[in-house]
Amino acid sequence: MRLLSTIATCNSHGQDSSYFLGWQEYEKNPYDELHNPKGIIQMGLAENQLSFDLLESWLAKNPDVAGFKRDGKSIFRELALFQDYHGLPSFKKALVDFMSEIRGNKVTFDPNHIVLTAGSTSANETLMFCLAEQGDAFLLPTPYYPGFDRDLKWRTGAEIVPIQCTSSNNFQITEPALKQAYEEARKRNLRVKGVLVTNPSNPLGTTMSRSELNLLVDFIKEKKDTHLISDEIYSGTVFSSPGFVSVMEILKERNDTEEIWNRVHVVYSLSKDLGLPGFRVGAIYSENDTVVAAATKMSSFGLVSSQTQYLLSAMLGDKKFARNYIVENQKRLKRRQRMMVSGLQKAGISCLESNAGLFCWVDMRHLLHSNTFEAEMELWKKIVYQVGLNISPGSSCHCTEPGWFRVCFANMSEETLTLAMKRLKNFVVESTCTQRSALFNGTSKRKSLTKWVFRLSSRDHREQEER
Repeated sequence: MRLLSTIATCNSHGQDSSYFLGWQEYEKNPYDELHNPKGIIQMGLAENQLSFDLLESWLAKNPDVAGFKRDGKSIFRELALFQDYHGLPSFKKALVDFMSEIRGNKVTFDPNHIVLTAGSTSANETLMFCLAEQGDAFLLPTPYYPGFDRDLKWRTGAEIVPIQCTSSNNFQITEPALKQAYEEARKRNLRVKGVLVTNPSNPLGTTMSRSELNLLVDFIKEKKDTHLISDEIYSGTVFSSPGFVSVMEILKERNDTEEIWNRVHVVYSLSKDLGLPGFRVGAIYSENDTVVAAATKMSSFGLVSSQTQYLLSAMLGDKKFARNYIVENQKRLKRRQRMMVSGLQKAGISCLESNAGLFCWVDMRHLLHSNTFEAEMELWKKIVYQVGLNISPGSSCHCTEPGWFRVCFANMSEETLTLAMKRLKNFVVESTCTQRSALFNGTSKRKSLTKWVFRLSSRDHREQEER
């Protein structure tokens, strides 16, 4: 008889992934400019710390909100008491308006169709519980966020089947790859319940094209009883063209039937766009009344506090501030991303051309001693322990090609990023010199051996003649 449950004792959480192991090493030896200048710099955390001053400035100008007051009177007791799990109407309205603003007001969202959750982790897991049975599968394009192995599978019992994407077309989803993933699931006797994508992509830092989105809608239209989940938590981080296109915009353009609309669901969060992961604000948007009702009941296990909702309803309800924040934040992300790309180029490293996100998808294939994932892990360990940078290896994101890494740039100061790029450049120079030295020594040894063999052969030949 087992003392603990299967979930408590199973190893499917993903905590032993190199993605999380890198965090653990960072926490043992975190970089600090004054107290630990040789420590590990955290470049594996997709956090947006570039626009905190804008939020702090707004709070300073609106002290009543931060003090939980309305019209000068305290509403602390009102917020401290039990709140219905449907959420504060004022916050839901402010949130959907913010989502529309990010999308250029090309689409609108009904606050009655939004479910508040404790972050996007909770939102994605809740959708799995709503849409899939234990053992059902969702198709995910690779590379994908390592945390999905935890969020989608651990407690729900759902399975992930990868849609294998490659660098040959910048990791875009193709129809053959989608069909191959579907057939692979069927071979494994898994019932496919849908496709989940991140748009913009984590870890690629790219937005999905209209053709990709239409391909996915066509897929669920053809395969009855399947769903499309679009995780759009990075939608406000798009800093250059092509612009962001939400799946909701595609549905509006296509003018599909209500039946198709009911099988498309959007996940959102304020963790990336507003830089507030500690506030634990996520959301599910769906036109499917049954999904909304079920997800709302499940949200009891991960609610957003009333205090958080009140504060953010006032902040996002300030339309002028919200618009200015979106524009300024995108400008800062663009500037920081260019700084990262420039630093990588100086180190002789390229990356996938990106237009969104808080990271770059970096190509270090030329630094591998062999085209294997074992070589990728060896390189990753050197970068973590010797260089002092925690980055995420592509294998943790289920990339099919060794040598790609996700490197974050928005969770540190410019000075720290400059130091990180300097460390990386020095490592590349040293590695290149070592490789050249090894190659030269190997060539010299072969030449010496050839001369030795030639001399030995000549001596033997003379001895034969003397005999």
